Amino acid sequence: MKTLFAPFALLLLTLSAFSDELLSEKLEMEQTIKKGNAFLLSQQHADGYWGEPKLPAFTAMALRALLLDPARDLSKPLPEPHTKGLNWLVSQQKADGGIYGKGLATYNTSASIMALVSADAKKYKDVILKARAFLINQQTDWGIKGEDDSAFDGGIGYGGTYAHSDLSNTHLALEALYHTKTLATDTGEKKQATLDWGAALAFVSRCQNLESTNPGELTGNDGSFVYFPGNSKAGTETSKDGKVSLRGYGSMSYAGLLSLVYADLTPNDPRVKSVIKWLGDNYTLDENPGLGGQGLYYYYHAIAKTLVAANLPFLTGKDGQEINWRRELSTRILSTQREDGSWINETSRWMENDPILVTSYSVMGLQQIHATLK
Repeated sequence: MKTLFAPFALLLLTLSAFSDELLSEKLEMEQTIKKGNAFLLSQQHADGYWGEPKLPAFTAMALRALLLDPARDLSKPLPEPHTKGLNWLVSQQKADGGIYGKGLATYNTSASIMALVSADAKKYKDVILKARAFLINQQTDWGIKGEDDSAFDGGIGYGGTYAHSDLSNTHLALEALYHTKTLATDTGEKKQATLDWGAALAFVSRCQNLESTNPGELTGNDGSFVYFPGNSKAGTETSKDGKVSLRGYGSMSYAGLLSLVYADLTPNDPRVKSVIKWLGDNYTLDENPGLGGQGLYYYYHAIAKTLVAANLPFLTGKDGQEINWRRELSTRILSTQREDGSWINETSRWMENDPILVTSYSVMGLQQIHATLK
């Protein structure tokens, strides 16, 4: 009896210790999220918006951080600041369906859709469907319609003067469209516009360093992703045999994987397998691989939402070691919160010197991780 009971008792003790540790992690995250959201609430303007009113994305991301707070009582009406923010956001919708101020229409509209979905998809159905149609209309098709005759075909850019496609805007648009697919499908009032997902996947593939699926110039073969065909914010690199190729980097490689997930590729697809390997081989939280401190919190947020969507609770590192990225990332985010509840990046590129934006990224990243801890 003793030989059978002892291992079972040990197992119970181990499970109990694990459960206690997990509970402690969740509680710490909840407190950090609460403090971050308190900071965001303190920054809301009287009219309901956050940050720069010409950039509704700031308001949308702050709202999403508030709406996804695990402590929010879903049985109660939304608090007044949330409602005021949502009303302001809806008021920014233009006649073309986009939700933006001046420029960066795709970025702002995509973020706004995600906030409205998080609030009440049915209540904001008409607004969301108009915004969806706007995003779909941003999909590029240069040259002969329906022909894949440009490296930018199938992708989505900022809109306006920034006409060409890029992976950052494309993955944000795909995220918003993917999460509202059912809403668009269920409507019986009229046929909704549809994205050409095949063309979108072709564009995303042209942003990947993978010779088997991307025959473009300057293509490497490590599975990483770049900003758009022919351009990487991380520059180029030269292999031992003298070949020059675009250097992939962290945030865009996560954006690439997320796009592949939304395009419904299987884990066995070579594009998926190769980028996951690159992410494991280049995993770090000390920098945005390839860019140093630039876009660091965008990178953190991309890690969380991408690996959760891809159902990857662990990555495999260079030496075959298992990486518990959820624990490491949550610990890093927790440790960098400032006394007032905010976060900020010392490297200011891509507006990461703005505590509203960076705090929203951080809170949403923690919320993604928290939701996976059962």
